[in-house]
Amino acid sequence: MSGRAIPEISDEDEARIQAGIASDPDNPELKDEELASLRPFGEVFPVLVEAIKRSRGRPKIDAPKEAVTLRLSPETIARYKAAGGPDWRARMTETLEKAKGQG
Repeated sequence: MSGRAIPEISDEDEARIQAGIASDPDNPELKDEELASLRPFGEVFPVLVEAIKRSRGRPKIDAPKEAVTLRLSPETIARYKAAGGPDWRARMTETLEKAKGQG
């Protein structure tokens, strides 16, 4: 929280807000019995919750990539970035893999 106080809403503003809620046919305000019948998302969609949990973080693969530090000229990096596409690092890896096969 930022610590700032929430400004008071005037009675006029509150009435305008409530009128807007009441007049919205696509999003009616829930009644007390409807609120009481609601269930937690995880209870209603357990499979989806598990899929979301599994998709967090880096994927588990048999041969994970290894992080390295590599110094390259600014011109080389600029060339790969300018070549188009979102992943210049993947294109650089592809180039290195091709060169490995030629040696």
